[in-house]
Amino acid sequence: MSRRDLIKLEQAEISDFLDEQRVLIATTNGVRGWPHSMPLWYLPRDGETWAWTYAKSQKIRNLERDNRATILIETGDAYAELRGVMFEAETILHRDPEVVTDFAMELGARYAKETGVDPGGSTNGFASQVPKRTVMQFVPKRTASWDHRKLAGTY
Repeated sequence: MSRRDLIKLEQAEISDFLDEQRVLIATTNGVRGWPHSMPLWYLPRDGETWAWTYAKSQKIRNLERDNRATILIETGDAYAELRGVMFEAETILHRDPEVVTDFAMELGARYAKETGVDPGGSTNGFASQVPKRTVMQFVPKRTASWDHRKLAGTY
């Protein structure tokens, strides 16, 4: 068994990890040929990650040209603690107000503690942003994962 196999996360571990983490880094292909990486809050949904951003953002312009993105979710302050998941994904852009509104409500519930918004209310602080936002559905095509804690300090 390779060391790579030793640190790989099982699907259930990936799901748990996505549920507990709060920020992903989305990297898109920039217009000048350079990667464009930005942090986003996200929702894990059925093996995919979903996020949103302003419709006029550079991320959206990049994804309109080339729908490929790399998504990174990671944590750990020391090498022995590093955990993460990287997805090479194709991105579906959603602009339908109903889809964006549903996403806003779900995102508001997930991040209620961070925003101070009551998730039980019929609207949330994100709802007013719906007309200005585009939702990104990142559909994984290849996944890499790691949990260095599995090495128990042996490298």
